[in-house]
Amino acid sequence: MRTLVPFESTTPKTRLDGVLDADERRTFSRAMLRDVCTALRDAGHDAEVLATAPVSVDAPVTVDERPLSQAVNARLGDERVGIVVADLALVTPTAIDRLTDAASEADIAIAPGRGGGTNALVVDHPEFRVDFHGVSYRDHRAHARDIGASVSVVDSMRLATDVDVPADLVEVLLHGEGEAASWLREAGFELDADGGRVGVRRE
Repeated sequence: MRTLVPFESTTPKTRLDGVLDADERRTFSRAMLRDVCTALRDAGHDAEVLATAPVSVDAPVTVDERPLSQAVNARLGDERVGIVVADLALVTPTAIDRLTDAASEADIAIAPGRGGGTNALVVDHPEFRVDFHGVSYRDHRAHARDIGASVSVVDSMRLATDVDVPADLVEVLLHGEGEAASWLREAGFELDADGGRVGVRRE
C-alpha cells in the first residue's frame, strides 16, 4: 500500500524548543521520520514522504510547501492510500499491521492521537478528504458519515503517541525501540521520577 508521510522539514517541532535547540529539533525530527519509514517498509508498504523542503531519508521524497492537509488531499482519489504522521516515535511494523487490518473492514481506518488529533489513516473512498486542524479525529468521523463511508477505529498506544511537547519524551524513553529513542539517550535524556510524576531530565 502506498503510504504518505507528511513531514515539516523547515522548522520542525517548535514546541520542543524548551529542551532542544533548533539543530537538535531538526535531528530528532528526522530520526522519528526514519523510524516511521522503517516501520512502514518492514510492514511491507511503500512510504512517500511529503516534505516542506528537501530531506534525506531512505524513501521517495516529494517536496510540497502547501499546508499538510492540502498536500495530502492532492494525492487522495480512487486508490487506497495510507497516511501516517512523521512523529510517531513508538511506531512498529505490528502497529502498522493493526492499521491495515482495520482498513480491510471499512472504507476509512483511523488511528486517533491523544487530545483529539488524527495520527494515521487508510483511505479507500474517493470522496474522503482530510483536515488535520482542530479536533480532527471527530471531524474525520463526521466527514466519513456525511459521505456514507464506513469507519474502523484503531486503538493503539503506539499510533496514538505523537511527539509534540517535552512531556511526550517520557513515552519515547519508556517505550521507544528505534532511532529516535536512541538519539534521546545519546543526547543525555533520561527518566526523572523524583517529583512523583515521571518526567525527563538531561545530564
